[in-house]
Amino acid sequence: MARFKEKVVSLIGAQDMTVGNPTSVMLKFAVPLLIGNFAQQLYNTVDAIIVGKHIGDGALGAVGASNPILNLILSLFMGVATGAGIVVAQYFGAKDRKRLSKSVGNILLMTLVVGIVTTIFGIVITTPVLKLTQTPDDIFADARSYLLIIMAGFIGTAFYNMGAGILRGLGDSIMPLVFLLVACGINIVLDLLFVAAFKWGVAGVAYATIIAQFISAILTVWRIFSMKAQLDFDKEAFTPDYPLCFRIVRIGLPAGLTQAIFASAQVFVQSLTNSFGTAFIATTTAVMRVDGFAMMPNFTFGMAMTTYVGQNVGAKNKERVDKAAFHGLRMGLITSAVLIAAILIFSEGLLSIFTETEEVIDMGARMIRLLAFGYFAFCVTQTLGGIMRGAGDTMTPMVISLITTIIVRLPSAYGIAYLTRSPELPNGMPESIYYSLLIAWVIGAVATIIAYLTGVWKRKIVWDAK
Repeated sequence: MARFKEKVVSLIGAQDMTVGNPTSVMLKFAVPLLIGNFAQQLYNTVDAIIVGKHIGDGALGAVGASNPILNLILSLFMGVATGAGIVVAQYFGAKDRKRLSKSVGNILLMTLVVGIVTTIFGIVITTPVLKLTQTPDDIFADARSYLLIIMAGFIGTAFYNMGAGILRGLGDSIMPLVFLLVACGINIVLDLLFVAAFKWGVAGVAYATIIAQFISAILTVWRIFSMKAQLDFDKEAFTPDYPLCFRIVRIGLPAGLTQAIFASAQVFVQSLTNSFGTAFIATTTAVMRVDGFAMMPNFTFGMAMTTYVGQNVGAKNKERVDKAAFHGLRMGLITSAVLIAAILIFSEGLLSIFTETEEVIDMGARMIRLLAFGYFAFCVTQTLGGIMRGAGDTMTPMVISLITTIIVRLPSAYGIAYLTRSPELPNGMPESIYYSLLIAWVIGAVATIIAYLTGVWKRKIVWDAK
């Protein structure tokens, strides 16, 4: 019994990734993270299913039209969270308890400030951006209502994501998973209650989401304060340390800009998507929900690489850093292959969960088949990019994202649409959006491989994390 308790404690506590077999420690960290990403995707997917089934394709399109804007709001904040996780991982790897505690305390203070600012900013820009992206009139009111409610509760999202970043930096991927599963369960129950029973429409979905997020945030912050074996929460830990905050922002800002660039492109692409009509918006919403499950291994092993490399940089263990790519790519590509095969086989059945409209299902299945093999390319980008970020080089992934998104994806999406215009398709071929995404993923993978092999990111490593 005592050995069983020790095993459980070792699984749910902070994990030292500077010792042990690399594949084993990565899997121990990544599997809960993968399940957590699955739960996160399920969290979002349930909203779409309930909206599509209980309200209709128009409401499904409204939620879909809101997502790129919401992702844009989240992106810069998530960049700071990335920087926070890297700093925490490096101090934890260096066994520097004082700086580790101070970094966690300052991160929580930053979360409060950035969360409030982001909430205000998001509420202010919601209506103008929906107009800018030419959101169709028949879904505009629902999209606006959904976004305003989500942004009003953004502080819960902020504390969960930043807190989860801290825990993952400490090597604990289990508890963020547990809290996410709790939030997912609450979200499903409230979705059914608010939408199916109370008939609150799209607003009900938004209220369910923010309530669930607040609960997950409270649990995450509680978990951090309970980790007294690793952290000291005294007055000094919460004394603002501006050089430390600047370091977190300096490391995280390029990652945030990377996500902001991608999110900005999504907003512009959403404008093109909206031009194809409500049915195509609903199709894209359903496809992106299915797409999210195929993308899970990519983001999972990218985050695992960041934590693994960050801790080993802090521990000055060059050999383990050098071997990270082999282990990470092997796990990521195998997992991606299994998920992609399943999605290709069951694509129409998966899409029918969201809607009963045959046009939407048939069109969505074509789009999924088009994207399928691009997931392997994106896996390479995320895994190698995660290694670079963990080493402290967040600039290189940002530059690659800038090139593939601004120079490749946007022009190719609008260019293909323009070149395929016809009397039957006055706005061009809808597939242009997905062709452009596939092209960008492949070019991004090639650029990331080249950047990784040149070793520029290694020269940016500061082997003393202090």
